[in-house]
Amino acid sequence: MKKIEVVAAVIKFEDKILATKRGYGEFKDMWEFPGGKIESGESQVEALKREIQEELEADINIKKFITTVEYDYPNFHLIMHCYLCTLKNNDFILNEHNDAKWLDYSNLYSVEWLPADIEILEKLLILMKNS
Repeated sequence: MKKIEVVAAVIKFEDKILATKRGYGEFKDMWEFPGGKIESGESQVEALKREIQEELEADINIKKFITTVEYDYPNFHLIMHCYLCTLKNNDFILNEHNDAKWLDYSNLYSVEWLPADIEILEKLLILMKNS
């Protein structure tokens, strides 16, 4: 099975987390944490900063590593490294997504997340409550 290694930004502002709705591909209209593939020669941090700049035209501060999720989709095995981040300023532009929402603790599960991203939510709830 093909393996795809990606990075994802769990972007926090106050007590909310940014969810983005995919605007393309097999998982169009499902919600995810923004990010993308690590290119050859890139570190996870470099890839994450580049991906957020490409997808959201935003600069991020990477605060800490959260977790690595491995998930088997029907056509590939995903390895996703997740980092807690903040925006350097609170402006962003959706270049690859249809929509974005700031979700608080009580409504994290109110959108249809991609399956791999759901695995992050439990760890994220613990992290958010302890911060």
